[in-house]
Amino acid sequence: MGGVPPLGYRAQDSKLLVIESEAKIVCAIFRRYAELGSVRLLKDELEARGIKSKSWTTASGRRVGGKPFSRGALYLMLQNRLYRGEIVHKGQSHPGEHTPIIDQLLWDAVQAQLAANTAERNSGARTRQGSLLAGMLFDGDGNRMTPTHATNKGTRYRYYVSRTRITNDRTDRSAGLRIPAGKIEQAVTSRLRQWLVDPGSVYQAIRLADPSVQRRLIARAEQIGMSWPELPAARQHAFLTALIKRIDVGANRIDIHFRPTRLSTLLDTAATSLPSATDDETQILSVPIELHRSGREIKMLIAGTDLFATAKPDARLIKLLIRARRFNATLVGSDGVPFAALAKREGVSPSYFTRLVRLSYLAPDIMQAILDGRQPRDLTADKLLAHSRLPLTWHEQRRVLGFA
Repeated sequence: MGGVPPLGYRAQDSKLLVIESEAKIVCAIFRRYAELGSVRLLKDELEARGIKSKSWTTASGRRVGGKPFSRGALYLMLQNRLYRGEIVHKGQSHPGEHTPIIDQLLWDAVQAQLAANTAERNSGARTRQGSLLAGMLFDGDGNRMTPTHATNKGTRYRYYVSRTRITNDRTDRSAGLRIPAGKIEQAVTSRLRQWLVDPGSVYQAIRLADPSVQRRLIARAEQIGMSWPELPAARQHAFLTALIKRIDVGANRIDIHFRPTRLSTLLDTAATSLPSATDDETQILSVPIELHRSGREIKMLIAGTDLFATAKPDARLIKLLIRARRFNATLVGSDGVPFAALAKREGVSPSYFTRLVRLSYLAPDIMQAILDGRQPRDLTADKLLAHSRLPLTWHEQRRVLGFA
């Protein structure tokens, strides 16, 4: 029908033929969007990996394209029905004669995620924070905890409240808990993210025979753990609902009953339908807490101190850690490819590639503190890069970076 074929195809004898090398890039872009749930995050990742748009030579010999993807171009690609083997003419879609690149399952997953994000933007759901753990929380007596809120001088405060308190909260001796929603949501997601960025834990959960698939899924789990604050609320909730069976809030700890065996299915299907509720194997992740009652209010202290009261994640630091772990995964799966060639593939200098790989060996607690925004105030992305020649011993890393 004329025009320049999109990435993944070439025109020959008025027909579209698949370019296998480009088709792999298209599939990877669709899969990564389904996993990340964000075009902005997808754009940043493609740019970091040096993946660019289709390039071609005009009749006059001018080279066109071959530039980093814009967000608009990615939105158009993700909705281009050519990739489903269809032709769109005057707003109507018709079966094409060309071979589709994207299968129906992945196409539906991507379209569902695009629609969900659009609905969130239109409804203002991104600014009106929902209850991330709704339906999962139980108090120490086994009573389900329900989301609620109170408004004071125009400020909205969210809580999770035991069912018994809802029916008896007019008495001073009412049973059950009433705890700040933000605190417990931060505690639960922080613990789960800590598990996701631990390759050993994820390896045990995946239990696959193919080492290359294991490495890929471990890298995906790390990506999700590190970029969690950037994920859309719908994606966060879907992920937690799939993995967590229930959360018990006791006087001394939070017990997260989660289903690690679902992880490989969840990472592979991304935004598609989640596993059904069955008697999956469960594992408990615990978070030490202290609950102090003051009248009707419960103050939650985590690990002996209110860790998240002033938490402020640094986006540049987190992005640096994400790239470091991705570069490390590239190195592990390179089968002896020289550093210089790997760096060129990533679009960076060999020295920068080497420095980032070193950062992937930071102590797990240092990585977690950065993800939670609990790093020292003077620890910036530039300073972390400058200290990339860190000692391998974790206690020395803590001393050098100011965590000790």
